[in-house]
Amino acid sequence: MAHPADLTQQELQLSEQKTPPATPGTVRPGGRTARTRAAVRDAVLTGLVEHGYPGLTVEYVAEHSGVHKTTLYRRWGGVEGLLADALDLAGEDTWTPPDTGSLRNDLRALAHEIVDNFGDAAKAAVPTAFIAAAFQSERAAEGLRGFYGGRFARCAPLVARAVERGEVPEGTDAGEVARAVSAPLFFRLFVTREPIDGTLADRAADAALAAARAGVYT
Repeated sequence: MAHPADLTQQELQLSEQKTPPATPGTVRPGGRTARTRAAVRDAVLTGLVEHGYPGLTVEYVAEHSGVHKTTLYRRWGGVEGLLADALDLAGEDTWTPPDTGSLRNDLRALAHEIVDNFGDAAKAAVPTAFIAAAFQSERAAEGLRGFYGGRFARCAPLVARAVERGEVPEGTDAGEVARAVSAPLFFRLFVTREPIDGTLADRAADAALAAARAGVYT
């Protein structure tokens, strides 16, 4: 499953075409180019990884993005708005769930995406920093919930196909299935601080599949 900061430059350019609200500091502040938004976002991510949420400042973002801090305050309203917009931008990507032909392999592929993204220190730096920020900032927590809520919603076709194939009961909740796949891996990553690997990914996916087949998520 894709995670915050997984955007290409092309997707950044496409995001510019959306009409933003006029209120400063909201998720999509108005009047900026895709290049400006990308530069600001990159500075936010770098600062979040280097200093964590408590050390992230508008001054840091201004220095590293080349955007004057007056502009940052006017368009984003401060650090909270910058964080929310970075997550909002991450949610504008083109990620789609796997389509392997069976729910078992689809769920295993989802689980392996988590291992790939969080098992590598370099890839994990940004999403881990965002998750840590969500424990310290309600605005970041709201953004993170929105980001993953969007990911879970995109998993609906994955479960719909499984229902059509007779693999799980009608009415199975795709979001709950995706959460069930992710939960054991995130528990090890962020609670017990244990390593994760492909074997654990397959186990998490198979457990979620067994529960779904039993009607637990209807």
